[in-house]
Amino acid sequence: MFLLFLRIVFMVVLAGIAGFLAYRFEAGTIKTTLSFVGILFLGCFAIGVDVIFKQKKIALISAVFIGLLVGLLLGFFVMLAVTPFLVLLLSVPPEVLTGGHEVYVATNLLVHTTACYLCVSFLLQTRGDFRFIIPYVEFSKEMKGTRPLLLDTSVIIDGRIADLTETRLFDNPLIVPGFVLHELQLVADSADKLKRNRGRRGLDVLNKLRASANVDLQTSEVELPEFQTVRGVDQRLVLLAKHMDAKIVTNDFNLNKLAKVQGIDVLNLNDIANALKPVVLPGEPMIVRITKAGDQPGQGVGYLDDGTMVVAEQGRAYIGQEMRLIVTSVLQTSAGRMIFGRVESTVSPPAAASGSTGTSRE
Repeated sequence: MFLLFLRIVFMVVLAGIAGFLAYRFEAGTIKTTLSFVGILFLGCFAIGVDVIFKQKKIALISAVFIGLLVGLLLGFFVMLAVTPFLVLLLSVPPEVLTGGHEVYVATNLLVHTTACYLCVSFLLQTRGDFRFIIPYVEFSKEMKGTRPLLLDTSVIIDGRIADLTETRLFDNPLIVPGFVLHELQLVADSADKLKRNRGRRGLDVLNKLRASANVDLQTSEVELPEFQTVRGVDQRLVLLAKHMDAKIVTNDFNLNKLAKVQGIDVLNLNDIANALKPVVLPGEPMIVRITKAGDQPGQGVGYLDDGTMVVAEQGRAYIGQEMRLIVTSVLQTSAGRMIFGRVESTVSPPAAASGSTGTSRE
């Protein structure tokens, strides 16, 4: 509503300016008509551009605005330095040169146009290095933490990041890059039902994070020049993390390895979850229900309440039973944790059911 009011006031002011010019010129002349129509057309054109380009980026607008100001200022100083040389070259008095000489006018336009172009082009290519909110000041809520955390698509779909932030373990701002949001939207619009459900869950997790008072969630539309040659989301995340000096939060094993090779700090939620699991040492007993056979002969496999897989040597005969195991070793990886154990020797395997157990004698 306020925007509509602003546009109406803008057109009324332009109409007033056009009426003032018509009053100064002779009424009914072609000059008066062209001035009046031209001013109104300029107003309609400005409002049309404003309506068409609804999605405006403050960084882009600020870069153009500041680039033009710096370019005009730079052109002014360049012309101050060039004018004496033009006076000597053309052999005319300074007042004649600056009074409208064709060479001076052309040089002035060329210098200012070139300076404005170079300044705007430079700032557009480097605007990601600054926080443009007129002029280079960011009016936003205070930045939490020291280094931002870049969220990967996998960790958003996983959903545990929302529960983890509620514990206030992280005081860092969480940043979702634009290309991650685009990939998440593609997953949510997938024809495959499973992928579509995963994508929609990721969008629900983002909405939950945005609504939380304990989370500083931001989106980033930074476009680096390196992105033009890189299409993969993982590679873009690594480049953006380098550019922002940020950490990457992910569940992706390959992205974890790629980031570490590039020297980027990574927070793997699987590593965090594994670190919070109870410590099990070799030689300790534990009770596990054997649910299925293992890959190796005689092995049985069970699971703890937290999903940790337990491999029981000589446990295949106890499938469907809760057995007391003695832990022999623990294997810890980024993909999870595996516990190896053996059935206590005091437990005897159940008798095998067979049709040839012997014949009864009368």
